[in-house]
Amino acid sequence: MKKLIGKVAFITGADSGIGKATAIEFASEGASVVICYHSDRNGAEETLSEVKRHEQKGIVVKLDVSDEQEVERALDEAIAELGALDILVNNAGVNGSGIKVADMDTDVFDKTIRTNLYGTFFCSRKFIRYLKQSSRRGKIINVSSVHEEIVAPGNADYNASKAGIRNLMRTLSLELAEDGINVNNIAPGMILTPMNQEAMDDPKAKHEQTENIPMKRAGQPEEIAKLAVFLASSDSDYVTGSTYFMDGGLSLNIGQGA
Repeated sequence: MKKLIGKVAFITGADSGIGKATAIEFASEGASVVICYHSDRNGAEETLSEVKRHEQKGIVVKLDVSDEQEVERALDEAIAELGALDILVNNAGVNGSGIKVADMDTDVFDKTIRTNLYGTFFCSRKFIRYLKQSSRRGKIINVSSVHEEIVAPGNADYNASKAGIRNLMRTLSLELAEDGINVNNIAPGMILTPMNQEAMDDPKAKHEQTENIPMKRAGQPEEIAKLAVFLASSDSDYVTGSTYFMDGGLSLNIGQGA
C-alpha cells in the first residue's frame, strides 16, 4: 500500500543528496513533488525524470530559500501548478565555514544562518499560512543535523543554525498541534551526499571519518528518505515536536572514553 497517494510535497534542495532521494521516495509512495533547486537545474531535471518514472506529477522550481520574496513566489507557483500542498520538507542548506568565531566575518555567519535557519522559517511560515487559510492539515519535516545537539569547533555558523531549527521545530509543534499540523526534524549524521564529497571520492578519508561511528559506515540518502516517508504519512499522525537522529550511533558515541 502506497503511503502518500494524493499528497503533494514541496521539497527544497531536491536537486541532489537527501532532497533528491526524498523526492524520488515520495513519488514511489504516490506523491506529486515540487522539486526546488538553487543553482543545479540539471540535477533538478534528473530528479524530475525519476519522479515521472514512478508515474507521478512533478515540477521544477528555482528557489533561494534565504530570500523571503522568492519563497513566497515559489510556494504560490507550486500551489497554482499542482492545486494544493500537503507536505513541506525543509532540506536546503549550506555547510559550515570551518572558520573559528574570532576569525569569522559577519557575512559568512549571516549566509549560513539565513540559508539554514531563515530559509526554514520563511518556508514554514508561508506553508502554515496556506494550510490555515485553506483549513488543511499538513506535515513539516526539517532536515537538520546531529549538530543541532552536538557541536564542532570551527563550525559555529552551522551549529547555531541547526540548533535554531531544533527549537523552531519544537515551538511550531506546540503552536500547530491543535490545527493538525505535525512538525518534526530528521537529524542526519554522516550521509554520503555532496556535503561529504571528500569521503565519497577518497576511501581513506571515508574510513577515517567513519571510525567514530559505532556502525562503522556512513548513511545513504535513501535511508533518510524512508524516514521522511514515515513522517509525511498518516503513520506519524501522533508524532510532533520530535527529532529523529539517523547517525549510526555517532551522537551517542561522542562522549565515550571521557
